Amino acid sequence: MQVQDFSGRRVLVTGAASGIGRRVAERFLERGAEVVGLDVCPAAGDIGFRLELLDLADREAVDGFSTRLQAETPRLDVLVHAAGVLRIGAADALTPEDWDACMGVNVTGAFNLLRRWIPQFRAQRSGAIVNVASNAAHVPRVGMAAYCASKAALVSFSHCVGLELAAYGVRCNVVSPGSTDTPMLQGMLKDPANAARLISGLPEQYKLGIPLGKLATPDDVADVVLFLASDQAGHVTLQDVVVDGGATLAA
Repeated sequence: MQVQDFSGRRVLVTGAASGIGRRVAERFLERGAEVVGLDVCPAAGDIGFRLELLDLADREAVDGFSTRLQAETPRLDVLVHAAGVLRIGAADALTPEDWDACMGVNVTGAFNLLRRWIPQFRAQRSGAIVNVASNAAHVPRVGMAAYCASKAALVSFSHCVGLELAAYGVRCNVVSPGSTDTPMLQGMLKDPANAARLISGLPEQYKLGIPLGKLATPDDVADVVLFLASDQAGHVTLQDVVVDGGATLAA
């Protein structure tokens, strides 16, 4: 397979301080891209790329950041929205703050950013957008109403953006990971033994197991993100690629 080369390309990645977003940013950097990362939290250790602290749910802050970055160099070749917030709880137990947190980052954050960059993509008549959703956008999950709803909204929003930008040669796709070995999942599992149960399935929650018998790694997801952002996917748009080891059984 051809090695993806992003030399000379400018890439913006949200959620870049940890988890999937960080690995995506690192992989773009390894392949020669100029990477700008965004996150509400600082990163641990040496990341090797520029990281700006930003709350994507804060529209004025996103506007200010976008104005500054566009003043430096207007062009943007790839935008990856990998930031995500998870709040657990039954629909009637979720607080309004839980709901707003999921919606504010997972989907409104994407809107806040893209509304500022779509005109640039349209003007340059090139570029790739990859939004990281979840297989929870495809199937219901017990105790994850806010998260599922926000990720489903992100998928639909992405398809609309992709359709609107197709005539300008700009592609917009979605990657929907399943259970991935990230700090977010580790925080939800709490006990490492729960990972085995997750892989086997949780019938009391109507949740299927993972046919491949393992959790995804951040690299498993990053591989697909980079493919969709690359010239190898030059005729791929409006797609939602599920990366979950078969857990949704193509639902």
